Amino acid sequence: MILRFRDAERVIRGAEPATTNNRMELSAALEALKALKRPSLVQLTTDSQYLRQGITSWIHGWKKNGWKTAAKKPVLNQDLWIAIDAAAAPHQIEWCWVKGHSGHDENERVDQEANLAIDELLTGH
Repeated sequence: MILRFRDAERVIRGAEPATTNNRMELSAALEALKALKRPSLVQLTTDSQYLRQGITSWIHGWKKNGWKTAAKKPVLNQDLWIAIDAAAAPHQIEWCWVKGHSGHDENERVDQEANLAIDELLTGH
């Protein structure tokens, strides 16, 4: 992920073994929000509709239904959704979606960082 504040930029990357793309998308958003030290105006850009739709729309129903989906099944990644919801609370966030691999500069950069993190995980460096 790329964090920008005025003229400063910070890149944070990570990888986990035996996980899913959705968990990593949620983890990236959570780590970005946890990196903020005070309430902020945030533009969070993602290529994940799962993240964007989940946090802006679906989460309200999940919470109302005791963390069950419309099909009455447990919400996947509930632990991360709860953490993101709490981390997002002090901020004013615009959740923006961009198509992945479409030439969006920041999205291409975070994709490169994600691939580096995977390489580091696999090689141990």
